[in-house]
Amino acid sequence: MKSTACIRVFADTDHIQQCQTRLAHVEPAIQSLSSVLALAGNEVRLQILFLLAEEKQLCVCDIADVLKMTVSAVSQHLRKLKDGGVLHAHKVGQTVFYALSELYLPVLRPLLTGLSVAPTPQPVQ
Repeated sequence: MKSTACIRVFADTDHIQQCQTRLAHVEPAIQSLSSVLALAGNEVRLQILFLLAEEKQLCVCDIADVLKMTVSAVSQHLRKLKDGGVLHAHKVGQTVFYALSELYLPVLRPLLTGLSVAPTPQPVQ
């Protein structure tokens, strides 16, 4: 059985302190990223984030149609994303449009641009 005990000879307390200081400095950003990732951890919400990153803004009906879900089900996901600050909504007449929050774009864009749509297979000639 493998031992999980640390076998270092001495602790570099200066290095440990530097790491703790750097971690404390980025703690708010880590908490923010953790919240976004927790929200995006749901497949439907991740699909919604992807669509909004690609399309810039969509209404709940469009999202529901694309995802083949009810407006009610999509609305619940949108509410969670909006409550988490990841989305913002604006109304045009009777229609509410959703878009990614500018605050979270630097976090979301690298994650979402890594996703790509699979190319359509070409017919064999």
